[in-house]
Amino acid sequence: TGFKGSWLCAWLLDLGATVAGYSFDVPTEPSHFKALDLANRIEHFQGDVRNRSSLKKALNQFSPDIVFHMAAQSLVRESYENPILTFETNSIGTLNLLDCLRDQSSVVAALLITSDKCYENMEWLWGYRENDRLGGKDPYSASKACAEIISKVYMESFWGDKGPAIATTRAGNVIGGGDWALDRIVPDCVRAWSKGEKVVVRNPNATRPWQHVLEPLSGYLVLGEKLLKGDRDVKNQSFNFGPSAKVNQSVGGLIIEIAKYWPGGEWKFEQEINSSKPESTLLKLNCDKALQILKWNPVLDFHETIRMTGNWYQTFYAHKASSI
Repeated sequence: TGFKGSWLCAWLLDLGATVAGYSFDVPTEPSHFKALDLANRIEHFQGDVRNRSSLKKALNQFSPDIVFHMAAQSLVRESYENPILTFETNSIGTLNLLDCLRDQSSVVAALLITSDKCYENMEWLWGYRENDRLGGKDPYSASKACAEIISKVYMESFWGDKGPAIATTRAGNVIGGGDWALDRIVPDCVRAWSKGEKVVVRNPNATRPWQHVLEPLSGYLVLGEKLLKGDRDVKNQSFNFGPSAKVNQSVGGLIIEIAKYWPGGEWKFEQEINSSKPESTLLKLNCDKALQILKWNPVLDFHETIRMTGNWYQTFYAHKASSI
């Protein structure tokens, strides 16, 4: 029901897959999930990943061949407000899924999607590799590092050469149409500009590895295919999926570009003094492993990513306005 999950459902359906989803709720309004009418196109289970018995029941009922685990509390700033929820969802939720898979004979493969923020961020100028140190200075990042450690434990303790083929994935900052989450720069811009308001920006100089949502999803699908086929080079491994170094842009640069698709869109900078919710300012990924083993590489440049995102929101709000 989330941003990336709804796009993945749409892509899998387009490929002819039979899809089920498991989610606590529809997290935003508007939502991409509702816009695509996915509740009537997939088998939709409502449940909480923190509830192991409910999750196990859904897995038994659907008997999937492959699982893409995306359920998460996905916002850094929200993790300061609700650290227990964040750790329970991101860490214990992953633990519940992995333990359920021990008894789920139908599952051949599983991808556990964590985050690029699972790395201990040293504000390096170069990209993090899959074997770099895990960590986190905020509850969200730490919860994702925990999920990675839990995944590694299950891979090595229970599924050496047997059982389902598991891998974890770490993607950068994803943008694209259909995202309405709070405290994300593109949805913040769209919400403000659709009301004729200025968007408030906390840190315009922060740099992120922006990528269109379809980029990491393409990597997940390539990796999932190899896991299903039993490729030993990808089992029990972790992979980064990020944009080329040229796509690393500041928040301010992103806003300037996306505003070209929203005439009159304005923004203002409001610095947080002594903020108790610090966020990283520099984060990059090294994706050489995905290139060498999966033959995957990003294909969209920054301007294409912004154009596809801007055009999606233009179309959505134009349709919404015409239907009122």
